[in-house]
Formats: sequence, structure tokens, C-alpha cells
Amino acid sequence: MGIHLHDHQTTLKSRATLSGVGVHSGKPVTLHFLPADADTGIVFHHVGEGEPARDLRALVSEVGSTDLCTMLGDPNGYHVATVEHVMGALFGLGIDNLIIEIDGNEVPILDGSAIRFVEAIDQAGIETLSAKRRYVRILKPVRIEAGASWAEFRPYAGTRFEVEIDFENPAIGRQSFAADVNADMFRTEIARARTFGFMKDVERLWAAGYALGSSLENSVVIGDDSRIINIEGLRYPNEFVRHKTLDAMGDLSLAGARFIGCFRSYRGGHRMNAAALRRLLSDRSAFEIVETTRRERGRSAEMIAVNAPVYAPWVL
Repeated sequence: MGIHLHDHQTTLKSRATLSGVGVHSGKPVTLHFLPADADTGIVFHHVGEGEPARDLRALVSEVGSTDLCTMLGDPNGYHVATVEHVMGALFGLGIDNLIIEIDGNEVPILDGSAIRFVEAIDQAGIETLSAKRRYVRILKPVRIEAGASWAEFRPYAGTRFEVEIDFENPAIGRQSFAADVNADMFRTEIARARTFGFMKDVERLWAAGYALGSSLENSVVIGDDSRIINIEGLRYPNEFVRHKTLDAMGDLSLAGARFIGCFRSYRGGHRMNAAALRRLLSDRSAFEIVETTRRERGRSAEMIAVNAPVYAPWVL
């Protein structure tokens, strides 16, 4: 028996619009989700007033910085920052092709989670295309380590995340989350988990030009007394690790396709997620590109190896 996976690529049925501020820049920004043809992938299309239109593909080969967020492009030139939450939503709901038209250099933070992106996608509707979806299937373990932190890909009959965090602050402590990914799981277990930070770090971040748009409306904030400052409290008892799982989904979506395998991490983050993905894709013996064959009634699909399309960075 094979793996229960979607056979065909997807896009949206209609356009959707979202507006907000960038969590780091504090500047207003609007983005539009536009349906795209098969094999387009996810493309950010910049349309700033008085500036030339530019495109950035949502691929790990385009990652220019992983300091506090995942940034595509040149940090000192044209870039789009904080892409991880919208990319996590597209990964979680299985959107393969989309043009994201954006009039700024940072994706709006909205409420700090992925739920507003999910709502926009639901409003637009998901369209199934005729082209087959390709997957990156993990063939052997690939692991990276940095101090006490580590991340690894392992073969697995499905798409699974096992994420563990460990903070000295008692408001967070040691938390873990593990689940196979599908749209229903993402909507209920991951999409509403918000980004978080510590009050003691705010002045340092502001001085460095970060978190200028951060507030209690878009972040879970932990006070100097190790208590949650937000009046409404947490959305999940372990919201912190669920948000780290959302980040990991967004970062690993930059493979250019969903993967078949298990991603595990301990005390990870954007930098380690990107490094693990680069390590995987740089080892051609560690993965293969597959798609489903024609399935028989009542049976799940078998997978066959295929050639890699030109729009994805498979084999870095």
C-alpha cells in the first residue's frame, strides 16, 4: 500500500487581500494572493509605488537572512522579510502555486499567527489543477548540529514534524509537539499559535531596528516576572512550541515542494531550519523527486521517481 497524498497541484480559485504592519519594520503593507498556473511555485511579486516590479521565488536558494525571521532576497537591497507564517499556511493547506503581490518589504504580521492567512485562503477557495504534484521523498537520515541544538530529516511514510523547545524561562520551559501534517490538523493545531518574545529584549531589539511593529495584538509577551502579559492568555497550553512548528513548516516549504519524511528538531529556529534544508538538498543521495501513479479504486497511491522541474532548487 502507498501513502495517502494529493495527486495534483493546487492554486486558489480567486484573489484575496490582506493588510497590516510588518512586525519588524512597523510599516503598513498590503498583499494580494493571485491564482497561478501549474509549476509556478510560490512567487512574491513586489509592486511598490515608484519602484520597479520585482519577483522573488519562495525557495531556500533565495534566503538572504535568518535573523529573527526568514528573509528572501538581499538584506541590503530588495527583499521580503518575515515570510515564514504565510509560507507555513500555504504548506499546511497544500497550496502549490501562487503569486503573492506585495507593496512593501515585509509580510504583515497580522495577529502573529497563520490564522488570517488561512481565512483568506478559505475565502478565495482552493482549485485543483491537472498537473501532477511532485514531492521530495527523504531516502536517508540527514542531520545537522550546533551546540546543544540539532535538526534532522528521516525517512517516513507521510509528512511529519517532531519539534521540541527548551527555554530556561519557566513560562515556556521544555515543550514538544509532534504530528503528521494535513490541512485539518494545521487548521486546528497549528494555525492559531502566535509568535512570542520577552519584555526584557524589547529595548535591545528596538535599538537594533527590529520589532518596531510588535505589540500585544500580534505577539505573546513574557514579562520580567516570567508571566504572560497578554490579558487573554495562551491559545494552546503549549502555544510556544506549536508556533515553532509553524515556523518550521514555513521554512521547510522553501524546498519548493512538500516533503515525504519526518523533520525533527531540538532547540531549533529559522537559521537551523534553513541549514538543515540546504544540507538535505545538497546531498542528491538523500532524497528523490516523486509523484503519484494512477491509483486503483480503494487503494492509496504508489509513488514513482520523476525528473525535477526547473522552478525548484533540487540539487543545490
